[in-house]
Amino acid sequence: MTDAQETAAEPDLRTPGGAPPVDVETAPIPLLEPREGIPPVVATQEALDEVVAAFARGTGPVAVDAERASGYRYGQRAYLVQLRREGAGSALIDPVGCPDLSGLGEALAGSEWILHAATQDLPCLREIGMVPARLFDTELAGRLAGFPRVGLGAMVESVLGYALEKGHSAVDWSTRPLPEPWLRYAALDVELLVDLRDALEKELDRQGKLEWARQEFDAIASAPPAPPRKDPWRRTSGMHKVRRRRQMAIVRELWNARDRIAQRRDVSPGKVLSDTAIVEAALAVPLNVQALSALPGFGHRMGRRQLEQWQGVVDRARALPDSELPQPGAAVTGPPPPRSWADKDPAAAARLSAARAAVSALAEELNMPQENLITPDTVRRVCWEPPQEGTMAAVAAALASYGARQWQVQLVSPLLTKALTVTAAT
Repeated sequence: MTDAQETAAEPDLRTPGGAPPVDVETAPIPLLEPREGIPPVVATQEALDEVVAAFARGTGPVAVDAERASGYRYGQRAYLVQLRREGAGSALIDPVGCPDLSGLGEALAGSEWILHAATQDLPCLREIGMVPARLFDTELAGRLAGFPRVGLGAMVESVLGYALEKGHSAVDWSTRPLPEPWLRYAALDVELLVDLRDALEKELDRQGKLEWARQEFDAIASAPPAPPRKDPWRRTSGMHKVRRRRQMAIVRELWNARDRIAQRRDVSPGKVLSDTAIVEAALAVPLNVQALSALPGFGHRMGRRQLEQWQGVVDRARALPDSELPQPGAAVTGPPPPRSWADKDPAAAARLSAARAAVSALAEELNMPQENLITPDTVRRVCWEPPQEGTMAAVAAALASYGARQWQVQLVSPLLTKALTVTAAT
């Protein structure tokens, strides 16, 4: 907490993060307390109707958060939704008891939603009928404003001078009933989101970045749901060790079998079988249960029936005809890895080096991460296949075609136009 934060009604954000904190021994950071206590968990339609009516009557933006059970349950569904709005107070909603929140989403349709790291929560909110038309992402705002630490706790502490309780972010939120300390933690996550939003809006405006942030928020709100990943088994941790097609088939078959079991049991796939075990089995190609049981991940804790089940999957992969084996790699849809550019196309490597240096310098000048100024993938694509016309307008059109926002196009086009004229050293 800064001296200004302690004495002023609004936080002093003359530099991102405020001034250096005062001695915590003389001015300890207060622990945030719920203003109205912990609200009861809404788990019936009658209680939900009351919340919908209260939040419809409320005014101003609405703070929204969601808790999932990553690492415990299958998928990324929401197990608790937290909201806060002026005139309505806070609400904790159980999506297990109230799986359809489309009525609440409709009541808030015209309001600005405040989320922290919005892209993490929007998919699970969409599943239960909550889709914002407008939003303000406090984590992204912090990145654009140049804050070095953009976690919610760090932002609330540096901007507003309060400490959030810690320790419950990675718990199993599918637990019922939810313990009171967890509910307290969840309620506090939305307690000061509106205050944080207002302070960050002022700071972005002061830095001349508010319009940039609005374009980013609009892009998030209007983005369609991500399509399902093709061949998700290829993302198995340690997959780079697997070289032969038969081994890749074992990874694919074990991954798919594990996914079916995890979905049926509603548990995290890692609790069924680890990625390490899948890769070890693929590398070893065990011929029988005894060989399989000697591999890491298939030890003494696994029963005979389970071992036979996994060995059966391996045997099916071993019996596949060559025509059904996976190809060595997924289809390449973009540039090759930059480490190979110098050999494949020295001129492209020179362009990329110049572009990276220019983007890095501008990002440092603007006090924001390079990836928020422009995505590295976009820079690679433009440098690998430059537009036929080397004009700034052509470069701008290329950036826009890859999804760059207008503010990014305006700032980066001159840099890339210049970088595309660089030739490889002879």
